[in-house]
Amino acid sequence: MSLVTTQFGFTSTADEVAAGIDLSGRRAVVTGGASGIGVETARSLAAAGAEVTLAVRNAEAGEKTAADITSTTGKAVRVAPLDLSDLASVEAFTAAWSGPLHILVNNAGIMASPEEHTSDGWELQFATNHLGHFALATGLYPALAAARGARVVSVSSSAHLLSPVIFDDPHFAFRPYEPWAAYGQSKTANILFAVEATRRWAADGITANALNPGAIATNLQRHVGNRLATPPELRKTTQQGAATSVLLATAPALDGIGGRYFNDCAEAPTVSRRSGDYQGVAPYALDPANAERLWETSLRLTSRNR
Repeated sequence: MSLVTTQFGFTSTADEVAAGIDLSGRRAVVTGGASGIGVETARSLAAAGAEVTLAVRNAEAGEKTAADITSTTGKAVRVAPLDLSDLASVEAFTAAWSGPLHILVNNAGIMASPEEHTSDGWELQFATNHLGHFALATGLYPALAAARGARVVSVSSSAHLLSPVIFDDPHFAFRPYEPWAAYGQSKTANILFAVEATRRWAADGITANALNPGAIATNLQRHVGNRLATPPELRKTTQQGAATSVLLATAPALDGIGGRYFNDCAEAPTVSRRSGDYQGVAPYALDPANAERLWETSLRLTSRNR
């Protein structure tokens, strides 16, 4: 199976990727759409004609962002409350949704946060970055299936190379908590979700892919001193950081393709060990057995039956 390549790369922007694509009549949800690359992902989708809903924790920030996107694209943008760390909030969002959903961008996340657990006892990064998005996607499954060709975009990170999913202790009940290991585990989970979602849902026309957006200065760095360790020449703007998300959501060349991991608008090669530049994807993040095990574990934790 050959790797997917495109005409786009490291410096490409979301608007460049979406140029010439018509999303009229299609509906999209972008989690975390009020900040960082979520804003530019939503903006490019709206500019291409999609009916975009920003799923956000902070409604005030969401409304301001929606107004800004509307003013720059001429396309009205909706805002809906969503707290991914709170299963009740996720269930309320999915219950309120009606009609088909063509694009789901699981973009929101937290990074390297201090140790914290949700009311369900879930480690916060695993809960927010993976379990909340898992519950959202499975709750929206009927809407995705109704779209007959829906795409799910799972925003991961090169930090998945820091840790596989530790199935025997995903919530650090026994292991000493380490913020980056917890983040890496959650980002591996984002890739495994795309693998298993595609396997289970491809017959319904649903495909899912994961991506590394690159190093972008956003409020994702709030727990690490609001700074990037990445050299300036390897950093991206928010428009560049959103490019691969928009590619996976819109590119005609990706019709029917799922369960893969992309970086800089191209499918990443599998690597046998982590290198200094954090390129490639770890085998454990694409392993079908790991993906199926994570899905079943996530179903049990979120009490879903799909």
